[in-house]
Amino acid sequence: MDLGLSGKTAIVCASSQGLGYACAQELARAGCRLVINGRDAEALERAATALRRDTAAEVITVGGDIGDPTVQADLIAAAGQPDILVNNNGGPPPRGFRDLDEAAIHAGLDANMVTPIRLVQQVVDGMIERRFGRIVCITSGSVKAPAGGLDLSSGARIGLTGFLAGVAREVANANVTINFLLPGLFATRRLPAVINFAAQAQAIDVETAEARSRDRIPARRFGDPAEFGAACAFLCSAQAGFITGQSLLIDGGAYPGVL
Repeated sequence: MDLGLSGKTAIVCASSQGLGYACAQELARAGCRLVINGRDAEALERAATALRRDTAAEVITVGGDIGDPTVQADLIAAAGQPDILVNNNGGPPPRGFRDLDEAAIHAGLDANMVTPIRLVQQVVDGMIERRFGRIVCITSGSVKAPAGGLDLSSGARIGLTGFLAGVAREVANANVTINFLLPGLFATRRLPAVINFAAQAQAIDVETAEARSRDRIPARRFGDPAEFGAACAFLCSAQAGFITGQSLLIDGGAYPGVL
């Protein structure tokens, strides 16, 4: 399918690896010009080199913490007139809620709620003026099914979803959409931390915890980041203009509900 994205400019936050990189890769394949971001300068340049080699896309890098207002400004300046924003940021490490002090709570809320809202504020009016905009926020499957140890991540991302759900309805008539991608367990760098936390909480070895986590997924495997990237690219496509304010859960069937 031609996604109708050739020549569009996409900002993809936290995209030097993992799910962010997978989204950038699929958008590049669809013909987008990319502005990518990451804290690790070497990893970011490796990602940019791979994207240019594999897709021939124009790729601009902006290093630094996406929560830094200066980095945000640099991203938007590099993009010029962004058509697509993929909001992404690393989640807080799994921790019991009793272990969260005030500083940790505020840091988690800033990273996973306040920062993406600020980015939306800075790009959405230009999208409205140009009558095209696609905003995708990568949140978490824990938005649908909160889990112990991910309380801060769940809370911040549920807050983001609620905040932007109303904004999505406000801007839909300008062909600007805002949607949410909710990953379950994917084979990324974050997965071992989640498995290790589960092993400690259940007093079992890591191998057993990994097997149990996999077995709870009806697909009987962890997700492939490429699958996630393809879903992101579709939500950014010209054909997805009638989809907005929605949370797409990609978890291999792990969530047992129908809504």
